Amino acid sequence: MDWKQAWSTTVNTTNSALDSLTPVCVPFAARWDLEADRRDKLRTPEHLKALMAAQKEHNAARSTLSTAKSQKLTARAASNNPFAAGRRAARVASKAAARHERDTRAKLKAARVNYPSTLKARAIQAHSLHSVPSVVTSVVMSTSHLTLWPAATSVVLIGANVATLALGRRRLRVPVDESVSVEERQLMERLDPSYWVEHAPDRGLSGTVTTPPAMEPGGIRCEIRLDGTWTVKTLTDKVDSVRALLGARTALRIRITSASRGGWAVLSLATRSAAAGVSSLWTPERIPSDPLAMSLGLDTETGDEVLIPFDERLLVSGASGTGKSWSFRPLMATAHLRGDLLLIDGKGEEANIWEPVCRVAVERDDITDGVDEAHAEMTRRKADMKKRGISVWDGSQLTVVVDEGQVILALIMKDKDRLQRLIELSSLGRSRGVVLWWATQYPLTDGSAPGVHKLIAPNLLTRFSLRVAGTTQAQVALDDCAHYAPHQIPDGREYRGHGYLKGYGPRMLRTWTLDDAGVRALPKSIWSPAQPPGGSSPSTPLRLVKETPAASGAATNRDKVLAAVQYGARTAKDVADTTGLNKGTVSREIKTLTASGTLHRTADGRLLPGQQAA
Repeated sequence: MDWKQAWSTTVNTTNSALDSLTPVCVPFAARWDLEADRRDKLRTPEHLKALMAAQKEHNAARSTLSTAKSQKLTARAASNNPFAAGRRAARVASKAAARHERDTRAKLKAARVNYPSTLKARAIQAHSLHSVPSVVTSVVMSTSHLTLWPAATSVVLIGANVATLALGRRRLRVPVDESVSVEERQLMERLDPSYWVEHAPDRGLSGTVTTPPAMEPGGIRCEIRLDGTWTVKTLTDKVDSVRALLGARTALRIRITSASRGGWAVLSLATRSAAAGVSSLWTPERIPSDPLAMSLGLDTETGDEVLIPFDERLLVSGASGTGKSWSFRPLMATAHLRGDLLLIDGKGEEANIWEPVCRVAVERDDITDGVDEAHAEMTRRKADMKKRGISVWDGSQLTVVVDEGQVILALIMKDKDRLQRLIELSSLGRSRGVVLWWATQYPLTDGSAPGVHKLIAPNLLTRFSLRVAGTTQAQVALDDCAHYAPHQIPDGREYRGHGYLKGYGPRMLRTWTLDDAGVRALPKSIWSPAQPPGGSSPSTPLRLVKETPAASGAATNRDKVLAAVQYGARTAKDVADTTGLNKGTVSREIKTLTASGTLHRTADGRLLPGQQAA
């Protein structure tokens, strides 16, 4: 047998057991030390002098009372008349002596309170009250065999008191990994139960006791026992006191949540991120095998991948500079690879990257056309579902992405018809495979410039928020989970792409990101609305090629637009691809030709020559 190894194992096991018992005994030792310190501070020379004077006065009063009682008995024996002068005088003297004795006894009691015995002396006195009678009882009860249980019980009580006090004063060993930083080492030492209990009363946290802290992938974690009237909510309200007690920096995220049992709270310090060692760059391999889920990012505390519904309406909020566009791109790429994508971009910068890949709408006419065509597609699918007798669309999903919502609402707010179509997309489209995703820097539903319409917001059930400006915006961004406090996410490059998911819990997530090169590498798939029965459209964009001699006058832009429609282009996007003109010019010429009757726009937004429409 390896005695050295056995001894080491025994020592480690014993220390571990003592470490687990120490937090339980710390409150007892703390109360003992506080009471002992209080008694020691009262044992001053002034209080001792007052106690000795009180004892002297009380002893004199007792002697006087004893003499008065003796005189009263002598007077009673000398005369049988209770009203005799001698007996009356003796009674009055006895009553006065008794009253004086009571007064001096009260003063002596007060003096003893002001100059108490040491706590150690009181403990010895208390244990003597049961130890001495226990020994006597053991001897008396013994006959042929010695009876030990009364004395043994007394010894156990004395030992329990001494052991509890020793464990409570024991310096707890806090296992600290050598890889932790100086900051983490300091925080773990201050979370030590012995340090916490000693200094907690100074911060108004008396009645709380920590357990030994543990280092986890997301930072430091420990449990706190809540005694008395403490609750998780009251402790959360005292988070500033906790920060001061630990000496933690202001930017360090501190989270207090309920534990798995009542009367306990969990304290988490985000000193590190579990996602730090994983690249945030999104690739198509991140798409889950489950067709109804998509990957949003990683939990910074556990490192787990977080999935959200693919076919659910989505609201993404984030102030300028928080990484909203880059965080939104992986979700858009997932929608593009799984189905059809229509990007309605109110600012235009994001559309510059996505235009070669999917259908985009930036200019006013393109935006209105996009809303009309998406609504028409939703209506067409409704009819198709009715014809086939199904309740949920079984084809590819059309994802309509609105980015920046405030700009889009400002463009169509006065156009009640198109605003109503956009509202219907949010409320009716999901079951028909037309899903609305909304992104905004200003998650507000009221005011002159709302970021999301008040009739659209309630339909956006999946909500993710990066840092926002304030509590009002946090309320819209996360609804009933606004207490996650996305407005308190630190402002810095290291926190770009970090936010909270509604219903997931107040644990920060780090989203995937997709750069410009990653977007350009996606396969091209330009969505266009399905043709109604009897209609046809070219499968590839048409290009006008002049094979005949040019006319006497050069063709105008209006002529090019008209010719493109006559050749089969049915949307402004098709016309722009065919003619090579910019979108603004195409939209302006289509509007002029439509007003003159040369072109006709159908109910589903398709363009037809005037003669064909007639």
